[in-house]
Amino acid sequence: MEKLEKTAAALRRRGFEAVVFETAKEAADYLLSDMPAGETVGFGGCMTAKQMGLETLLRAAGHKVLWHWEAEPAERPALLHEAMNAPLYVCSANAVTEDGLMVQIDGTGNRISSATGAHERVYYLVGRNKLAETFDKALWRARNIASPLNARRLNRETPCVKNELKCYDCNSPQRICNGLSVVWKPLGGAQETHVLLIDEDL
Repeated sequence: MEKLEKTAAALRRRGFEAVVFETAKEAADYLLSDMPAGETVGFGGCMTAKQMGLETLLRAAGHKVLWHWEAEPAERPALLHEAMNAPLYVCSANAVTEDGLMVQIDGTGNRISSATGAHERVYYLVGRNKLAETFDKALWRARNIASPLNARRLNRETPCVKNELKCYDCNSPQRICNGLSVVWKPLGGAQETHVLLIDEDL
C-alpha cells in the first residue's frame, strides 16, 4: 500500500483525483457511487474493468455502457466513436510511475483520444502490478509486458505472440502498438480525471 499511497500523492500534486483501495470490489463500489445516475459510459479496451465486472455492475445500476469488445466486428468502429464521445469514460493505463506519469500504448487511438479532454470525467483503473519506479521502467512495461499480452489475448499475427514475450518493434499489419501517450497532468478544460489505485494485481 505504501507505493500506492506515494503514487496517489504524486498524482494529486499533478491535479488528478487519486484514491487508493485495498480491493477491486471497493474500487467498483466507489465508481458506482461517484458516477451521476443514468449516464452513458464509454469503455476502452480495459481488461481490468472486465475483471472487476464493471460493465455488468454499471448496467445493473442504470447506466448505458458502450464497449466495442462486446460488439460484432462490423459494429465496432461506430461504437468506438460513440464511446469516445460519452460523458464518462473508463479505461486503464499500461503503467503509472511513482511520480504520477501515466503511460499508454494504443492501437486504434481510442484510449489516447479519450485522455485528451473529450469527456466530462475519465476514470483510470490501475492495479498495483502497473506501478513503475521511473518513466523508463513504465515505458518498458507498456512495450514488453502489457502490449504483448494484449496482442496474445487478441490472437494477433505478431512476433510478440509467436515468440518470447517482448516488443519486437514489428511491421506486422496486425500490430497493436501504434501510438504512445504520456499524461503528465489532466487534459481538457472541464474534464475531471480520476485515478483509482487498487492493491491487487489486475
